[in-house]
Amino acid sequence: MKKRILIVLAIVVIAIFAIGILKDQIIKTVITVAATEITGTPVHIDGFSLGVFNQSVRISGFKMYNPKGFPRGILAHLSKINVTYDLGALFKKRLHLSSAEIELKEMGLIKNEEGKLNVNELKVVKRGEKREGKPSEQMPMQIDMLKLGIGKIVSKDYSSGKEPVVYVYDVNIHKNYKNITSARQLALLIMLEPMKAADMQGAQIYGVAMLAGVAVLPVGIAVTFAGKDSAGQEFVSSFENAFDASLAVLKQKGRVTRENRPGGIINGQVDSAQITVRIKKETGNKTEVIVSARKYFLPQPKIAGGVLYEISERLK
Repeated sequence: MKKRILIVLAIVVIAIFAIGILKDQIIKTVITVAATEITGTPVHIDGFSLGVFNQSVRISGFKMYNPKGFPRGILAHLSKINVTYDLGALFKKRLHLSSAEIELKEMGLIKNEEGKLNVNELKVVKRGEKREGKPSEQMPMQIDMLKLGIGKIVSKDYSSGKEPVVYVYDVNIHKNYKNITSARQLALLIMLEPMKAADMQGAQIYGVAMLAGVAVLPVGIAVTFAGKDSAGQEFVSSFENAFDASLAVLKQKGRVTRENRPGGIINGQVDSAQITVRIKKETGNKTEVIVSARKYFLPQPKIAGGVLYEISERLK
């Protein structure tokens, strides 16, 4: 008898566990489809979990890819999305989030050979430009408080030639927003803040965001980087490989004016900026690469970050 009870209990536990997994998978699929519909470009989610009793949702590895007409790659990588929701509002067919926390790990801003910007080709922007047609019915949405973190922005410009001009901005800021009333507003906001940080003016997304009720503050957050002219990263690589990769990038993107392999120093020019690359052997099979850039004696962290990004691509 006891054995039968244990078997029944085991079956019940397994069933509950299976239902929990199935529930998360179904909702994960629904969110992926909805996000793809809003943006008009493929979306992928690594992990998803829904808490019913604590009314919370946890999403990890939210990746939105570039639209058609642009190089393959990720447009936005949201490493973490944590929200608390109102269960009662769902029964009234309304999505009410009392709080939301989103971490934008990296955003890739790409201008293709035709001079088009990837974010301007998203459906959420195109629809805003046209301002016509009947909008698709969506569940009413309300976010009381949003905490948005912005990490790194990688800007690639293919309009000047085959080799893109690459700038990297280590923004590392957090901002708070109140009273977001639609998924479209949320999507535009996540796209907009990195655009301001990268000082990309003249993009259509600014006008669309204004029409959608997303406040556009003056562009100029780039002043945060003043005084810093370098970017560094530690790689799992030998000193020789790191030095060769750095040398190759400077030759490809600009020119080398001096190289000192024993000292681990390379000097050159990229985008009219004076570049210094320092390669230092660390413990084990690790090597640190530090890139500094200055133009007319002024620090150019975006150029230094771009050179370091290209080096990291070669050391992958």
